[in-house]
Amino acid sequence: MDAQEEDRVLSEAGFEPNLNDDLGYPIVAGTGLHEEVASFVRGRGTPWIVLCDAQPPVRRIAQRLAASIGGSLGVVPFALGEERKRLSTVEQVLERMVAAGADRSTLVLGVGGGVASDLFGFAAAAYMRGVPYAHLATSLVAMVDAAIGGKTGVDLRSGKNLAGVFRDPVAVFCDVGALDTLPFRSIREGLAEIVKAGIIEGDELFDSLENLAPHPFSQWPWLAIVTAAARVKTAIVHDDREERGIRELLNLGHTFGHGFEQASGYRITHGAAVALGLRAAGLLALRTKRFSAHEHLRVLALLALLRLPMRTSLEPQAVFAAMQSDKKKRGGKLRFVLPRAIGDVEYGVECTPRSVLAVLEAMRHDPKDAETRP
Repeated sequence: MDAQEEDRVLSEAGFEPNLNDDLGYPIVAGTGLHEEVASFVRGRGTPWIVLCDAQPPVRRIAQRLAASIGGSLGVVPFALGEERKRLSTVEQVLERMVAAGADRSTLVLGVGGGVASDLFGFAAAAYMRGVPYAHLATSLVAMVDAAIGGKTGVDLRSGKNLAGVFRDPVAVFCDVGALDTLPFRSIREGLAEIVKAGIIEGDELFDSLENLAPHPFSQWPWLAIVTAAARVKTAIVHDDREERGIRELLNLGHTFGHGFEQASGYRITHGAAVALGLRAAGLLALRTKRFSAHEHLRVLALLALLRLPMRTSLEPQAVFAAMQSDKKKRGGKLRFVLPRAIGDVEYGVECTPRSVLAVLEAMRHDPKDAETRP
């Protein structure tokens, strides 16, 4: 189905879909999107299969959605989590698709969070050399980051996201109502990606987060926040679809963060690791005289208000070793994304191992004013 046909299907479903149409596929945000998703799937006129995270709240969403669509190949749940974001799980997904009778015309509809988006999207890209994929995001991380942009993949023993492909979905649906099913811890960790977007975007989004941070999550305008953060990502991805340059900005905090995840044996979740990585990136920017102490402390204050982690007990050498598998390395050298100011972020920065290890040592201690000194 070409882009014009996708637009026709969505128009007939009766809603305006796009947060940003620059990527060539609809990104829909709203509350209670079951009928909208069902109309989209039915409008394609092809077989479909739902792949979902097996967690009970997500599975219920997937089953309700399948009932709204009607017919076809049904719902197939999988136990997920970072520890199962592996090629072995992809093989299980592919075998289940074969058993269900999926063919080259089958639409794969993924339901779940960031791991589900990465893994199911990769499986769809590999199945019979590629079948169409859409995603219903049920976590904050997926809504503002993982499900958007066409990155799919899984982890290897050697590191995070080392196997994967760029392949755009045919649609992304962000059901903000699903956030009501998440524990506060999951929402708080998803906020790390939104803080990242705020640092990249600048004062309008960052100011909003500072104003909202003291208030209970139940009082947050989630649809507006998800939309604003997603627009930051879509604007950058539009200019660099395959991360050959400016898209690296979206990895702010991730070179450190992936190192924390891997060195912890993935006991540190992705969202928590990104929060730690944002502090670490700020510290490295201070050491290299890119960032001001005032703005660094402003970021730390926001992370503290959101009760995001800023300290780890991991050994610096273990984290540094884990960071060596980072995908952004060039010529054997780590490259970092560092802030120069809130709203001004630089990518492709090379730093000495001594500076990186000094930052990793500082991450073992509580943030204090003294850490702003190079």
